[in-house]
Order: sequence, then C-alpha cells, then structure tokens
Amino acid sequence: MQVRGRNLRPRADAEWYTPCLDSIMHEDHRTAAEQHERAAHAHRTAAEHNEKGEYETGKWHAERALEYSDRAYKIAQEAHAKSGQIGTL
Repeated sequence: MQVRGRNLRPRADAEWYTPCLDSIMHEDHRTAAEQHERAAHAHRTAAEHNEKGEYETGKWHAERALEYSDRAYKIAQEAHAKSGQIGTL
C-alpha cells in the first residue's frame, strides 16, 4: 500500500506504519536509554564520592546525573510524540 508516495507495510496488529518513522522512533528510545544509563552511572559515582567524604566531587557527579536524566526524559517525550504519528500518515 502507498500513502503520499510512501510504501507502507502491515504490522502484526494490523496497523500501517512507515518504516522510516518507526526506525527514528526506535533510535530515539535507544538514545534515551543511553542517557538513562549515563545518569545511573553518574549517580553511582556521586554516591561513591560522598561515601569517601568527597562532597564537592559527589555534587558535581550528581548534577551531571540530573542533566543526563533531564535529557533522557526530553528524548523519550519526543519519541513518544513521534510514535503517535505512526499510522496517521
């Protein structure tokens, strides 16, 4: 089936989607997951520094963790918005 010049193929749930939007959405989810992993690592590092009494270094890593977490949230929101576009083209 073609819609607006794009080849579409059926999904198992009988919806139609464009492969390019689907792959972009999955890539966005992967990117968000990577940012979540970076945030988790920064949180662990912050905790280790705090346990050693290195509070300034711990604070710096905690702030990085927050930045990674915020970035992951924004990317996940964008991916979710794009996923709503699948089947609407």
